[in-house]
Amino acid sequence: MKTERRLPDISEADVVLIGAGIMSATLGMMLKELQPDLRITVLERLDVAAAESSDAWNNAGTGHAAFCELNYTPEKADGSIDITKAVSISESFEISRQFWSYLIQKNMIDLPGNFINGIPHMSFVWGDDNVNYLRKRHAALTSCHLFEGMEYTEDVDDLKRWIPLVMEGRDPLEKVAATRMDLGTDVNFGALTRSMFERLGKMEGVNLYFGYEVRKLKQRTDNSWSIRVRHRESRDKHRVNGNFVFIGAGGGSLPLLLKSGIPEGEGFGGFPVSGQWLKCINPDVIEQHKAKVYGKASVGSPPMSVPHLDTRFINGKRELLFGPYAGFTTKFLKNGSFFDLPLSIKVNNLRPMLSAGVKNIPLTQYLIDQVLQSSDERLEALRQYYPEARGEDWKLEVAGQRVQVIKKDPEHGGVLEFGTEVVAGADGSLAALLGASPGASTAVFIMINLLHRCFPEKIESAAWQQKLKQMIPSYGESLADDVALLRRVRTWTGEVLGLQKTINGKV
Repeated sequence: MKTERRLPDISEADVVLIGAGIMSATLGMMLKELQPDLRITVLERLDVAAAESSDAWNNAGTGHAAFCELNYTPEKADGSIDITKAVSISESFEISRQFWSYLIQKNMIDLPGNFINGIPHMSFVWGDDNVNYLRKRHAALTSCHLFEGMEYTEDVDDLKRWIPLVMEGRDPLEKVAATRMDLGTDVNFGALTRSMFERLGKMEGVNLYFGYEVRKLKQRTDNSWSIRVRHRESRDKHRVNGNFVFIGAGGGSLPLLLKSGIPEGEGFGGFPVSGQWLKCINPDVIEQHKAKVYGKASVGSPPMSVPHLDTRFINGKRELLFGPYAGFTTKFLKNGSFFDLPLSIKVNNLRPMLSAGVKNIPLTQYLIDQVLQSSDERLEALRQYYPEARGEDWKLEVAGQRVQVIKKDPEHGGVLEFGTEVVAGADGSLAALLGASPGASTAVFIMINLLHRCFPEKIESAAWQQKLKQMIPSYGESLADDVALLRRVRTWTGEVLGLQKTINGKV
């Protein structure tokens, strides 16, 4: 990877990408394909790309397609299941698959086995109410062709074949149910991100700078931006000028958005949530589980804390994780500062943050309880999904940081939101991505929307439209409405990505 050890005192760029995670990598690759002569500067405060939330050991991992995540399909007051969000996320993931397939066919990223692998996505519940909910969820989802091939069972023998660890030692009289989608995937977003930056670093006009921290952002009279940067080790100061700035720094995006001073960023705050995993260290146990099994979040817990017994492929090795266990810290980044939260409190976001805090006291209490959990309590949570789990087979690992969005609300003062949000200046010269899951899996869809907001004239040009259609064959069309189109792109991406699954989930 081409990296510049030292920034010039003053550097000029058409596009400045702050943060070397999956979002910046995706936007950088898309922009260079759309307009190859763009000069792009990437600024990353750490020494490597994808070291925070994009890393496989932190948060990103599941290819979120809404196959197994129950929080994407809430039950409405009348008892029906709302699949709106699930359909949107599933379609967005299909868009990501198309872009990755395009990059692979163009020999722009490594072979697919390095970052994506097929693995069944399953939802597992117990108890009458939860079983009834899952049955209704399955019926609702399979009415949409995005979820064609999803299986449902309450049969114990089926479940013993699908998920032996989950069923072994379980009360035979307990009512249980599960859904299974063989089209599920595991995605190592860290490997994918680094592969894309490897390619970007070899492109003409692209410069990657690691170890540089953004200190100030100021808009100039011509609407371009002057960015003050400092090297974290040498403390040398530099300036980067850019016509367009994207802040894709994960948890670090909020403080930088506030520093930009754009009116659209006023009132935004952040609520940091940390996480931990139990990592299996017994190869025999790992070998027995081959699925991503998601359950229901406990009452009062945030959506990102939905428990799952999760098969992952990291650095060519199969791993097994359980969690995440939520926690609270004032850091916005895993490698951040304990002053991140207090320093983010400003006059214009104080009321929304206080209002959201008052309304989410149960969540705060939940996070405190999670922090105070003993190892026995964590093991007991694991045993709900793996009844015969032994403590000596598992090791506690610290996951990444997430900063949930707090925004102004005219009725409630401030609301805490789960998900991702792009905040862009009215002139389109600066945009920031806030929030968390399912961000990485839907990165391509998010960046397409960003292009529409920040490059409205260029994206309507014939050249950009034609290129977007090459990169994403379904661009401008709805996969949720067109079953034939979905089957074509799934077949194509499945072949290119090496997943070798048909629409019915058969090898």
